[in-house]
Amino acid sequence: MAAILKAVAEAPPHAFAGGGYWEAMHGKMGGYYEVRVDGPNRIHYRLFCVLEHDGEHLGLGGPSIVVITGMEKAFQTTFSERDYERVRQLGEEYQSRFPRSVLR
Repeated sequence: MAAILKAVAEAPPHAFAGGGYWEAMHGKMGGYYEVRVDGPNRIHYRLFCVLEHDGEHLGLGGPSIVVITGMEKAFQTTFSERDYERVRQLGEEYQSRFPRSVLR
C-alpha cells in the first residue's frame, strides 16, 4: 500500500492510472480515493484517502495524499453504508481542522 501511495504521489497530477490499485470513488464518496490491495486468505484491504492539492496553505508543506482510515473485508463482499458513513465522518473531522493535523 505504501508503494501505491508513493507512486501516486510521484506521478504528475491526475496522471496515475492506478491499475485497479488506486481508484477515485463516486456518489456519496466523491472526493475520496481508495487504495485497493488483496491479501492472504482472500482478504481485501482498503485505504481511504483525500488529496490536498492546496496542502501548503493547510500546514502540510505542499500537495499531499492523506490517508483517512483503512478497512478490510472478506473476498467478494461489500462495505455497508454505515462503513462508508464512518469514513466520511472521519474525513469531515480531518477537514474541519486548520492547520490540518497529520502524522508524517
